[in-house]
Amino acid sequence: MKRQLSETDICMKYITPALQEAGWDIHAQVFREAALNQLTKGRVHVRGQLYKRGTPKRADYILVVNNLPIAVVEAKKNTLAVSAGMQQALEYAEMLDLPFAYSSNGDAFQEHDKTLSFGSIEREVALDAFPSPEELWQRYKRYKGIDSAEVERIVTHEFYEYADGKQPRYYQIVAINRTVEAVAKGQNRILLVMATGTGKTLTAFQIIWKLWKAGVKKRILFLADRNILLDQAKTGDFRYFGDKMAIVRQHKVEKQFEIYLALYQGLTGQSEVDNIYKEFSKDFFDLVVIDECHRGSASSESNWRQILDYFDEATHVGLTATPKETNTVSNIHYFGEPVYSYTLKQGIQDGFLAPYKVIRIDIDRDVLGWRPEGGQLDIEGNIVPDREYNSKDFDRTLVIDNRTRLVAKRVSDFLKKTGRFSKTIVFCVDIDHAERMRIALANENAGLYAENAKYIMRITGDNPEGKKQLDNFIDPASKYPVIATTSKLLTTGVDAQTCKLIVLDAPIESMTEFKQIIGRGTRINEEFGKSYFTIMDCRNVTKLFADPAFDGKPLLVYEPAPEEEVAPSEELEEQLAYSSEEGVVWEPPGAEEPEVGYRKTRVDGVEVTILRERVQYLNADGKLITESLRDYTRKGLRQEFQSLHEFLNTWNAKKRKKELILELEEQGLLLHELQSVVDMELDIFDLICHVAFDQPPLARRERANKVKKRNYFTKYGEQARNILEGILDKYADQGIEEIETIKILTLDPFRKMGTPKQLVQLFGSKKAYLEAIQELENELYAFTAS
Repeated sequence: MKRQLSETDICMKYITPALQEAGWDIHAQVFREAALNQLTKGRVHVRGQLYKRGTPKRADYILVVNNLPIAVVEAKKNTLAVSAGMQQALEYAEMLDLPFAYSSNGDAFQEHDKTLSFGSIEREVALDAFPSPEELWQRYKRYKGIDSAEVERIVTHEFYEYADGKQPRYYQIVAINRTVEAVAKGQNRILLVMATGTGKTLTAFQIIWKLWKAGVKKRILFLADRNILLDQAKTGDFRYFGDKMAIVRQHKVEKQFEIYLALYQGLTGQSEVDNIYKEFSKDFFDLVVIDECHRGSASSESNWRQILDYFDEATHVGLTATPKETNTVSNIHYFGEPVYSYTLKQGIQDGFLAPYKVIRIDIDRDVLGWRPEGGQLDIEGNIVPDREYNSKDFDRTLVIDNRTRLVAKRVSDFLKKTGRFSKTIVFCVDIDHAERMRIALANENAGLYAENAKYIMRITGDNPEGKKQLDNFIDPASKYPVIATTSKLLTTGVDAQTCKLIVLDAPIESMTEFKQIIGRGTRINEEFGKSYFTIMDCRNVTKLFADPAFDGKPLLVYEPAPEEEVAPSEELEEQLAYSSEEGVVWEPPGAEEPEVGYRKTRVDGVEVTILRERVQYLNADGKLITESLRDYTRKGLRQEFQSLHEFLNTWNAKKRKKELILELEEQGLLLHELQSVVDMELDIFDLICHVAFDQPPLARRERANKVKKRNYFTKYGEQARNILEGILDKYADQGIEEIETIKILTLDPFRKMGTPKQLVQLFGSKKAYLEAIQELENELYAFTAS
């Protein structure tokens, strides 16, 4: 009897009662159908202009003791082994940073125990011998080194509980708990690395909340370097601190608050009188949280670092997406190794961050260089210096107007095909280049620009009108501005949730800056149609994706110089928005972006063309595919299916073909993208047969017509035949995935025939309808092209 039970029945009849019998509170300690159980959202798979999410990861049971997740339990049918769910349980336990994982089929439990409490890492536990909450907690404490009542009190303090039931995501929970645990154990310098768009501010809030409410940290300073970051924190994630919180403004110090938000620049200045942080006693704050800590405070020579040195008795927690590691600047040297890292690759795989594709554009003058003809004049009538110019010169020392127009036209052509109102950021060399790009884009989009001049705006540090529109640009509900040209102002600290296109038309060498720029597009906002984004690279900047440092573990390379060899001030370099080693890195808020003091030569009438263009996609490992999409897909399919015969057997065995298609996509095979390259009229079945096994393909309509010519429909009544013929037409238009759900009956022409329930009854029952669809699919794939 047990072997006929579903997985849900096994949970209800055996696993849940076993947990209760062991002393687990089902309502407070056993999470079964809660937000906590859904670990991921499912990776976004792009299909042309549409997208579909992969299968989210969801744990069957998460066991919680003293406000901390402690174990995961995976259930399986009784026809499978007791340990059948262990690998899945171990994956979830690793994600949640848990030492205990269990699998059960209702007969017993398979236990995986990293604490090695019983000598072995795995053992089978009888159904009536599952460990109690107290037993697991004691094992957990030994494993984590929680060796005092005070440490236990701190790490077990509850999170802030949101009224709407919202839960921090799994990686945020791990980051919060590891940080709080480190503080409780006396660690005073802590680094968290989390990709842009993964909720660093929420994580910081919960860390502060737990330590504040536990009474461990009573006065906290949250440091940032942009007003927008402070405002977003105060009105967003930090709003629950209420009247206990204040932003330090206009160099005014008030000491009655407990949570302080401040700009580096608001606490320091050029003269001693401006260093208002000294109005606080050195021991005033016992916790300092540094947002975007890779910037000003990373250098020991920075004036901003003086703030941290002044409050050196406090615990310092640094947050960044891009830890900075150079010979002279190091986050790790100051904070130590990260206590937790969550990368862009993980965020994309989990479905919390948007995937992207890259359009690499090679412009002939960039690739081949340009040399003026003898005696050639610039637009001012001066002789152009005779030398070879390349992409690093363009728009910095030499302006070729036709190059600017070419980039503007390519950007505009892309938007005309994909959406004229897709939020776009164009990163330029400097303010002058950003202004010329604005003009070129305006001319390419004259109609929309005439309707509303905010359609295209230059948003740079020197332009008050543009900066005033920054909030509107990042507001998902605001239609304008659509296209923003900039040089540095939008590289970081801007939460552009709906940015769908990032254009790189500046030579970027700094990995830190590159990561920050890519982060402008990684947020997902499904409500406003943002699920993925495109990077248009006009300067070969995306070569940095191939650098292991792009999404890898930061490595310490800091080499302290002798005292007499003082490194140049990082803060000064950042305020100049230029670093000789790493290129342009940052522009301070509210300040003008200083132009480098050299003369630009500007020429017109030089012919410029696109030499070649290539689209690159992400594979399953989060790396850009460097070979052709066709070759990449063929190789992947041949690894999955050794022969055409094996593929056909697998395809025919699947009752729902879209399940197999999704499985292949989750392995990184971009079937829908390939379909757009090879032939949109092909079914995915024919695409695979053609690309992987060199079979001549049939178009979907050809397959549908072949079925219509057979006598297959005669066994059904007239109305049922009309429905099946309509479904065949839908298949011919859209493909197999669209016809495998009853939802298709809510569309035209079916909704004119009756309700889905009425139409299904024409086949006798829902079961009979689904069988008819299955038979229809069998007929569709009963033959191959000849």
